Amino acid sequence: MEAELVALATSGATALVQQMAVDSWEQVRDRMVSFFSRRGGAEEDVIEGELETSRGELAAAMEAGDEQTALDVQAEWRTRLRRTLLANPAAASELRALLDDLAPPKGDQQVVDVHNTISGGVQHGPVIQAGNVGSLSFGTPSGQA
Repeated sequence: MEAELVALATSGATALVQQMAVDSWEQVRDRMVSFFSRRGGAEEDVIEGELETSRGELAAAMEAGDEQTALDVQAEWRTRLRRTLLANPAAASELRALLDDLAPPKGDQQVVDVHNTISGGVQHGPVIQAGNVGSLSFGTPSGQA
């Protein structure tokens, strides 16, 4: 059971840190403040202040390219979530619900037509516009020049 709670805390900390960098941060922050304050943690204002401090540290680290500080922020919240879950395993269902709400919708992707106009000269190679590109390579098939 402890391993499951540790995995949940890790997922929670990862999602929390990712949300610190997006526009919907205030909603996530408020839900995390509520989560921690109901679990016998500190006062809501204290938790909110700690979350905002972590967000500021994360923003500065990202701007400076300081990956270690970003990892430290995540580790701090992972530890805090793990301790909360170990002290109150019933909190796991609330954290799972919060993570489900933060996850991008599955299967609800909308397909739209995209029309591109390329200007500014002649293009002598592939032009690609994509949301996600995994492994991609260009070349001439062998035997053709």
